[in-house]
Amino acid sequence: MSNKLDHSMSLATPDALNITNKQKIALATGLVGLFILMLALFNVNFPNKGVFLTLSIGLISLGIIIYSREAYLTKLEGIKNDGVWFKSISSRGVLGWALGIFLTLFYIVLYFYPVYLGLGTNGAPNTGLIALFDPLSNLLSGNNASQWFVYGTLYTVAIIAFGYKFMLKYRHNRYQQLRTASVMFFQTAFAFVIPELMARLNSDDFSLPYNDLKNMWPLNYYAFDQWRVDQFINAQTIGLFFLILGVLMVFVISPYLTYKYGKRWYCSWVCGCGGLAETAGDSFRQLSDKSTKAWKFERWMINSVLVFSVVMTVAVISTFLGYDSEKYWFTKSVFLISVGVFLTLLFAGIMYYKRNELNKSAMKGAIGYYILTIAFLIFFSFFDLSQIKINASYFSFGLNQNTYNFDSALRSFYGFGIGSIFSGVIGTGFYPILGNRSWCRMGCPMATIMGIQQRLFSKFRITTNGGQCISCGNCSNSCEMGIDVRAYAQKGENIVRSSCVGCGVCSAVCPRGVLKLENDSMEGRINPTEILLGNDVDLMDLVNKK
Repeated sequence: MSNKLDHSMSLATPDALNITNKQKIALATGLVGLFILMLALFNVNFPNKGVFLTLSIGLISLGIIIYSREAYLTKLEGIKNDGVWFKSISSRGVLGWALGIFLTLFYIVLYFYPVYLGLGTNGAPNTGLIALFDPLSNLLSGNNASQWFVYGTLYTVAIIAFGYKFMLKYRHNRYQQLRTASVMFFQTAFAFVIPELMARLNSDDFSLPYNDLKNMWPLNYYAFDQWRVDQFINAQTIGLFFLILGVLMVFVISPYLTYKYGKRWYCSWVCGCGGLAETAGDSFRQLSDKSTKAWKFERWMINSVLVFSVVMTVAVISTFLGYDSEKYWFTKSVFLISVGVFLTLLFAGIMYYKRNELNKSAMKGAIGYYILTIAFLIFFSFFDLSQIKINASYFSFGLNQNTYNFDSALRSFYGFGIGSIFSGVIGTGFYPILGNRSWCRMGCPMATIMGIQQRLFSKFRITTNGGQCISCGNCSNSCEMGIDVRAYAQKGENIVRSSCVGCGVCSAVCPRGVLKLENDSMEGRINPTEILLGNDVDLMDLVNKK
């Protein structure tokens, strides 16, 4: 009998710290693999880098696999969120903050100071951590590793290893296994291996846009920058294929798939950011703030990012066009007017046909953002932004000393502030602090567009059976998008939220089968119900109005 005092009042035994001997061995194995990476970080020159890289990644993956098998295969299938608030690393404890600080610092160094990781400059060979990945990079692309190759490799290893852990954890739910296998495949093949192999096809007179196969705005905010368009055009037939595919994805394919299946077709089945959040970040999903205050901030933040993305894209494209209508009819003014007319028609259509599905705050926000966008379009039509020069050091903390045109400077600011700081440093580094989907909730413009489509023009919803709900709170605790699912379930109200990524974990952890993911008709999707209290309403008066 143990003499250790248990100060917990929980009915469930809080034995989260009591791990088995096999799990201790697994942790030690993984730490040895991390130790090799740390030695490389401190510029230790390994004699055979390929062997040590394989050993490092192999030991890390093996440790995760053994630990996961011991954690989940020794238990019955079903809900596996027990003990999550008793672990320091998953409850914003000391270990959680330590991990968050470490990941944040690593991302900052990786993004802005790669020379400290051993990146060779001016033709010099790589050293340290980046040199350790040279053999794998040469095997795939024929080039030495960059900091982005190191990032992509670790990213992919994390999704595969922790994806296996996720599949074991939710092995009772086929949907979770299928979508996890999907993100593992798309990250490994389309985001990592294929682009690297395509680099081998490049030559002095032929260059493929291998660095990013997807050309889908606003996922790629630089999709219509001149260098990017030139890259596709120079790649001839293949490049034009990707360019046209990107346009079709924006205006045809993505809206159709979102209409049929909701934003989950991308956010939960394809997206690399979502894949990392779902797998490596699964232990932190319960940390997402469910408060109304957080929800209001989220809506303000993510819609502002979308407006900024739209405005910057329009500004960049407009710089390609001239003012002389005699040379070509499609001038800068014609383009800006066309964009304004399109946005006006879209806005008017939503306000008229979907007005009953928008509350007052949503209506006010939509009107405000519409006026702001049109104001920027008018501003762009009267001013030649190319004549205004801005030094990038003002918004990059001195990391970028180049001088840009005003429109290019704004795009550079967007890439630095949103693309780097928000999505990378905060979005991933702060998993143990803000939860695993902070980028998806508050920063991703792609998620915003698909969220609007999902809310107003999609068959997807999560239906609830309020009569079966026992208010256990498993659903809300497991929601990574900050949705108080239990509040909907208690009222028997369908969950139709623009932020919902359709991961289905709320349904997977429900012990009563209250929640169900559906792709049904548009009719009856939104069924708000009020909780009636006897002191609040005259029940007889309510009955007579029916």
